[in-house]
Amino acid sequence: MDQILNQLGGLVLGSVPTMVLFILLVAAYGLLVRRPLDRVLAERRARTSGAIEQAHRAIAAAEAETAAYEEKLRLAKAEIFQLRDKKLKQWNAEREAALAQARQLTHDRVSAARQEIEQSAHEARLQIAGMSEELSSRILNAVLPAGVRATEVAQ
Repeated sequence: MDQILNQLGGLVLGSVPTMVLFILLVAAYGLLVRRPLDRVLAERRARTSGAIEQAHRAIAAAEAETAAYEEKLRLAKAEIFQLRDKKLKQWNAEREAALAQARQLTHDRVSAARQEIEQSAHEARLQIAGMSEELSSRILNAVLPAGVRATEVAQ
């Protein structure tokens, strides 16, 4: 057993430089590779996270701007529709005024024509009445003898 322990002691003593080299190698790996790699990875993660957050902020800003533009567009459309309705009402009012004026002018012309017709009819009646007396006296003169006419006319 002593021999095994001596051999183990020799192996451990022979492995000490290997262990020291392994520890130095692990320490050198930690200093030369691991720390810079961790730093680079952390920086990349921060940049990626920052880029993602920045993208989220840009998307939110774009959505807010889109909503603002949509609101402006909606207001502009509403204003255009109001102006169109106002113009239509104005045109309708102008048309109604023109129609009313035309109706009034036509009514005035019809009234004037009626008065003219009534006046012509009255003049025609008067003329007919005058002519009927003249015609009746002519007929009487033509039909009755001269002596009878004077006595009948006197009666």
